[in-house]
Amino acid sequence: MATYHHPPQQVWMFFAVTYGFSWLFWIPAALIARGVTFPSSLTDFLNGPLNPAAFGPSLAALALTWQHEGWRGALGLLRRGLDFRFGWRWLAIILMGPLIIFGGSIIVATIISGRTIDRSVISDPLFALIAFFVILFTSGPLQEEFGWRGYALPHLQARYGATIASLIVGVAWWLWHAPAVFIPGRFMANTLLTFSALAIVIILTSFIFTWVYQHTNGSILACLLLHTAMNWSIWVVMPSMQIDLITIGGMIIALAIVVGVITAQTTRFAAHQ
Repeated sequence: MATYHHPPQQVWMFFAVTYGFSWLFWIPAALIARGVTFPSSLTDFLNGPLNPAAFGPSLAALALTWQHEGWRGALGLLRRGLDFRFGWRWLAIILMGPLIIFGGSIIVATIISGRTIDRSVISDPLFALIAFFVILFTSGPLQEEFGWRGYALPHLQARYGATIASLIVGVAWWLWHAPAVFIPGRFMANTLLTFSALAIVIILTSFIFTWVYQHTNGSILACLLLHTAMNWSIWVVMPSMQIDLITIGGMIIALAIVVGVITAQTTRFAAHQ
């Protein structure tokens, strides 16, 4: 796994560029959703599929890597998105873990709240399988993971350690979505209350991403697949992608258990070194 000894201000510049780029496109879209008038061509662009806001983290990582390490460094960052040196055991954990944690939480919360599970996706396995790859390329993983885990995490981990790095990345990852809350259909939380509660989910999830990152030799591909599996697992059992507090509570419990087990395992392993 690569080690990083760059000046600390470099990672903070990453966050500034990421937020600046993404919010430049998301905030006007949120204003449009609240009735603010923009030229029709700009409105169509901001509300359409070509709005590049979600690419902020990955673009910021590539730009700063190119600036400080040249094109070879940027190419090396991209190559880590193809790094499959973590083996089939970890691939199974990456693909099945989110289905148990997130999919399971949603199913339990749905049953507890007396609602009916939406089987529209589950009933069409081929559609669900194809959608996994669509999500990988268009719904977050590719747009974000070269930044959050490919750039920010290793820089922060080298300076502050895994725990603090996971916390910082988790908070930044959560808060980055804030303008999307005000854009209908853009994010799974559409109220400030659910968005605030979702902070705990995203921060705990950040610790799991760090654990996977560390055990797959810093493979961005592993994080890309984990992010895809997470989004896919939520969508498969909750096609509306609109979350409520009961579901968030279930996710928090499941994630807390997993993070607790990981922490205990890591502590026990360190004690025997």
